[in-house]
Amino acid sequence: MSRFILGIALSLLVFSASPVLAGVAPLSESTAEMVIGSPDAPVTMIEYASLTCPHCAAFHTETLPKIKKAYVDTGKVRIIYRDFPLGSLAMGAAMLARCSGTKNYFTMLGALFASQATWARSETPLQALEGIARLSGMTVDDVDSCMNDKALFEHLKNVANEASNSLGVESTPTFFIEGTKVPGNMPFEDFQDILDKAIAKKQ
Repeated sequence: MSRFILGIALSLLVFSASPVLAGVAPLSESTAEMVIGSPDAPVTMIEYASLTCPHCAAFHTETLPKIKKAYVDTGKVRIIYRDFPLGSLAMGAAMLARCSGTKNYFTMLGALFASQATWARSETPLQALEGIARLSGMTVDDVDSCMNDKALFEHLKNVANEASNSLGVESTPTFFIEGTKVPGNMPFEDFQDILDKAIAKKQ
């Protein structure tokens, strides 16, 4: 099996756990904050990431599931995901994920990170992204509409510029845990230490 087919198959397995949604999300939804976890969680963790960043993919496939199980699912931490696209391909992928809608967003995000090594290195990466988007229920017309959404493009560009100019985000992934900057992916145990200290301060 080729790496491309393997990547698409992996994406299909990821999407099979969620209902298939069709169409393009309205701008109010595609530009909303993307959050997992309880709004009442005492600690907030913000992630700035690029969908073409291998370190971001490693975080999402290896570290995030552990953080989610230990802290998000238990109501201790909520995570806000913000796009910091490094290049036009990352921007296109970010737009497609957001066009899939808030209910399907993190499923789409997970599929893109899980199959990153395939689509990001493809000779036809936009076609590969289109294939993944269609697994989420988007049609070819939906993909075209999304990729030509200037308002969404400007929104994502402004979020990234704000992070760079005001917060000093220079690389991905970059995290902010209760306002403290944490640059780069780390082992789960390092995140655990920081999160436990942040939670203790809230008690």
